[in-house]
Amino acid sequence: MIGAIIAKRKVRSAYDSLNRRDLSSFLANWREDATFIYYGAAFVSGRFEGKKAIGQFAQKYWEQFPKWNITVKNIMVQNIFAFGSTNVVAVEWDLALTDREGRNFQESAVSIIRIKRGKAVLVCDYKDPEADRKAWGENKV
Repeated sequence: MIGAIIAKRKVRSAYDSLNRRDLSSFLANWREDATFIYYGAAFVSGRFEGKKAIGQFAQKYWEQFPKWNITVKNIMVQNIFAFGSTNVVAVEWDLALTDREGRNFQESAVSIIRIKRGKAVLVCDYKDPEADRKAWGENKV
């Protein structure tokens, strides 16, 4: 059970660092060879390999959305006894966004995070592709 407590704390801390736009704290939770997959239909969707590419994606997101807030709703841990080893965490979250034009958007998503030795090795974000396209300005509302 201690493994689940540690995993949940680390995940909450990572999402808190996103809300603060603290890139170095956020990236400290990733392995150098990590992969982030941003599923969807928006032009920014894709696969980002390595911490540098993941950091560049975060910067691009922050440029598009000057205001944002992630609210973590639930965190589920696959192996509650895993302590410092491999594990899988699912995070359900809501996101309130304001783009550069002042338009507001609400999204809900789930992230699946594969952890190896306490750091993210693979993260996949799943969200509504049409809501994502609208937020990125591909379907003006």
